Amino acid sequence: MSAPHRRRWLMLALGVNAHAGVTLGLAGLPLVIPDIQRHFGVSLPVAGIIANAPGIGILLALVAWGALADRYGERLILGLGVGGAALLLAAASFAGNAWAVVALLAGAGAAGCAAMVGGGRIVLRWFEPPERGVAMGVRQVSYTLGMAVAGFTLPPVARAYGISGVMLVCAGVSLLAAVLAGVFLAEPPHAVAGAARKPAGSPYRQPALWRVHATSGLHVVPQVVVGTYGVACLVEVYGWDGVAAGQLFAGAAVAGAATRVAAGRWSDVTGLRMAPLRLLTLTALAALGLLVLGTYAGSGLGVAMLALAAVITVAGNGLAYLAAGELAGPAAAGRVLGVHNTVQNTVALAVTPLAGLLITQSGYWAAFAAGLACALVSLPVIPVRDERATRAS
Repeated sequence: MSAPHRRRWLMLALGVNAHAGVTLGLAGLPLVIPDIQRHFGVSLPVAGIIANAPGIGILLALVAWGALADRYGERLILGLGVGGAALLLAAASFAGNAWAVVALLAGAGAAGCAAMVGGGRIVLRWFEPPERGVAMGVRQVSYTLGMAVAGFTLPPVARAYGISGVMLVCAGVSLLAAVLAGVFLAEPPHAVAGAARKPAGSPYRQPALWRVHATSGLHVVPQVVVGTYGVACLVEVYGWDGVAAGQLFAGAAVAGAATRVAAGRWSDVTGLRMAPLRLLTLTALAALGLLVLGTYAGSGLGVAMLALAAVITVAGNGLAYLAAGELAGPAAAGRVLGVHNTVQNTVALAVTPLAGLLITQSGYWAAFAAGLACALVSLPVIPVRDERATRAS
C-alpha cells in the first residue's frame, strides 16, 4: 500500500476521532436525562431541551463552518472548533443555573459542529468516488462511536460525580481530539478525481439536492425520538436501571457503526446512494411499527424493537450525507454539507420538546408513532429515479 493511500486513512481517522470526541458533549447528554432532571429539578421536556441545547448552536453555525472549510481546509476548523467546544463544556460544568448551562452548551454546539462538515470534506477530498461509500460509512462511525463511548461512560460518571463530572469528561475528550486534529491533519497531496471541477452555478439548481435534504429532515424525527427518549422509556416504562439502559444504547451504537459501513460498501458496489437508502427506510418502518405496538402494550417486544430502531433509523445517514456532497461538488461541498446538517438540526431542535410534550400527554408509543409517520412520508421524497437517470447519462 502506497504512503499516500495509507495517509488518507490516517486523515479520515483524525476526522473520525474529532467528531467522535465532540459527540460526547454535543449528543451524549440525552443518555443522562434522568440525572439532568434530578440535578436541576426540571420536567422531562425541559431536561430534553438542556440535553439537546448544543443543537441550538449547531443550527446557527454549520453553514459558516462549511464556508470556512471550503476556504481554509479542515485542519484549522477542527482544531479551533472542537477546542472551543472543550472550553465551553468545561465552563458548563461550573454553571449552576439551568439556563446558563443551556447557553454554554449552545455555544459548545456552535464551536464543535465544525467536526461535522470537516469530516465529510475529508472523504470528498481524499477518496475517489468508488471508495467514498465505505469511507463515508467509516466517517459516520464517528457519531456512533462517540455515542457508544457516551453510553458506557456518561451514566456511571453521572451517578458517581453528577452532571458537573459529565461535562468535565466531555470537555477533556474534546480537547484531546482537537489537539490531535490541529497537529496532524494535512492537505491532500493531489487533486481527487473531479476535485478541481467547479459546479456550473449554484448546486441548488438540482432538484435532487433539495430532495436529499428533505429526506434527511424527515428521517431525523424517528432518530431524535428514539435517541433522545429511548433511555427514559426503558427507565419509566420497563423499570430498567439508568446505567443498564445507557449500556443497551451503547451496544446499539456499536451495531449502528457496523451497519453504516456496510451500507456504504453496498452503495459503492451498486454505484447508487438513494436506492439503498430507500430499502433501509423500509426496514426502519417495520421496526418502528413493531416498536409502537410493543411500547403501547408494554411488552418485551418494545425493548427489542427500541434497540433495533436505534440501529436502523441512523443506518442511512451516511448515504444521504454523501449524496449531498457529491451533488454539490468539491468546490461547494462544505457549504452544502453545512446546509444539510442545518436542516437535520433544525428538525431535531423542533422535535425534541414536541416529542417530550407528546410523551407527557399520551405516552412513549405516540412519539414513536410520529417518527413512524415521518419515515413513511419520506419514501416518495427519496430521489431514487433522479439518481439512476444521472448514472445512466
